[in-house]
Amino acid sequence: MALDGAFLYAVKNELQMLIGGRVDKVYQPSREEIIISIRTVKGAFRLLISASASSARVHITETQVDNPMTPPMFCMLMRKHLGGGKLAQIRQDGLERILFLDFKCTNELGDPVTITLACEIMGKYSNLIAINNDGSIIDSIKRVDEDMSRERLVLPGIKYEMPPRDERISFVHSSEEEIRAALDRMKPAELSKGLIGVFEGISPVLAREWAYYAARGNEVRTDELDDNIKDRLTFAIMQSKEALISGKCCYTAVMTKEGLLKDYSFIRLSQYGALMITKGLESASGLLDYFYAQRDRAARLKQRANDLFRLLVNTSERISKRLANQREELKECDKKNEMKLMGDLLSANIYRINKGDSTVKLENFYDENCPEIEIKLDSRLTPAQNAQKYYSVYRKSVTAEKKLAEQIALGEEELQYIDSVFDALTRADSENEVNELRLELAEQGYIRAVRLKGKPPKSQPPLEYLSSDGYTIFAGRNNKQNDKLTLKTAAKTDIWLHTHNIAGSHVIIVTDGTTPPDKTIEEAAIIAAVNSKAKDSAQVPVDYCLDKFVKKPAGAKPGMVIFTNNKTAYVNPDAELAEKLRK
Repeated sequence: MALDGAFLYAVKNELQMLIGGRVDKVYQPSREEIIISIRTVKGAFRLLISASASSARVHITETQVDNPMTPPMFCMLMRKHLGGGKLAQIRQDGLERILFLDFKCTNELGDPVTITLACEIMGKYSNLIAINNDGSIIDSIKRVDEDMSRERLVLPGIKYEMPPRDERISFVHSSEEEIRAALDRMKPAELSKGLIGVFEGISPVLAREWAYYAARGNEVRTDELDDNIKDRLTFAIMQSKEALISGKCCYTAVMTKEGLLKDYSFIRLSQYGALMITKGLESASGLLDYFYAQRDRAARLKQRANDLFRLLVNTSERISKRLANQREELKECDKKNEMKLMGDLLSANIYRINKGDSTVKLENFYDENCPEIEIKLDSRLTPAQNAQKYYSVYRKSVTAEKKLAEQIALGEEELQYIDSVFDALTRADSENEVNELRLELAEQGYIRAVRLKGKPPKSQPPLEYLSSDGYTIFAGRNNKQNDKLTLKTAAKTDIWLHTHNIAGSHVIIVTDGTTPPDKTIEEAAIIAAVNSKAKDSAQVPVDYCLDKFVKKPAGAKPGMVIFTNNKTAYVNPDAELAEKLRK
């Protein structure tokens, strides 16, 4: 879903409250994203501007993100030019997907200048461009040279030029008669595509919603429109115009029944029917913050932790292959009793065997029917040596069986540990958590211990929740924190929870010696399921018991425990409920 010009118009209206505010700080948490802290009479606000191809946007954000230890060059440049500047104006040309932010600043000589940030929200061509007083480009977050584009260059020192623009009308700035005339000019096509062809700044989801309302859910083409459809279509467009101008928008996010966010708009979306779930939010910035926060956080951390993901996947594959080979070898050891039988029969019938024989048929006296079995011999060995050879294979198989069973158990434990680290890495929501996992893997010998730049990662506190009945619930963020939470922090009478045979967090209900209601246990089980590898599953089994019944075996890897006297609850992970309970 791309941010369209109509939604950007709603964002622009919301950002008017920032006009007159001063730039306090500038951050660049990722390569294509900056955050400008602006202090106004109403308080401090953080303006996020992203030029990412998949999530380009501009809005006020409340999401906390980690900043790199050393600010990038573009960030330093923005601090130099915008520091202490005052936001004077926010402009948008029609419904173009560009916001111009004009800042009144002071240059190095103390002269007043206007620095303009052009926030171009155009999919893969999105960019953030700083423009000087004279219209020349100071720099951009993404430079565009001749090898990348022949039509429009974006480089320091050259004049800023607007992107190419099609001949379409802005429905917000057009009268009803102009809108009706535009509908008559639509080329033959499916109705939503025809609407995109004549109106600027509308996304496919908005065009489909207008078409859905006008055609009452039926598929129609632009050359099949009757007067009734045109009337309903005009009415839908005018309603959207009124919502944007008055600021009385119905900001809506659409998600699958599994909670996967799909689309959003400034009007109520009905086109998906019962296939999707809708969620209303109070503001354009709030909707964008909600929609992109989780996806951006995951993408940012994935980029920073890509080497760890690759290491864990490769390690898991290597352990799995080794276990498969060991299990095959263990199957071969099942023949050990057959080897002992051969040795026993040969030892009992040495007098019947001649040196140089390659086979011999002997009665199996262990079987009541005494069937004859054929035994292969090494013609170079004596009968006694052949018997000892079979005994030797038997003894090796017994030893191998014992060793292989131990190695397979250790391998399965190691695979479970790697799985738990991988799960913790997928749920990490800060760079500190990623660095903690990096240190843990270094301590366990999976990676070389490296000295991180700057201060060592600060250990994050466990996730804290408050149940509906007022009980505090903790969930560990990683294996080392799981151990500390379960074995040191929790009291013996507290309740411990963990998903059954599934990697996830240790969860503790702080009981203070009381017996929590079933509702609290159910909510804690849901929290355990949400903070586990099974967060996208249904009917997840969660074991729970008193913390005093949880023990850590000697030499076990971080996060690995054994427990007894447990019960099992089956719950459906509910991320929204867990977020509501989170303190």
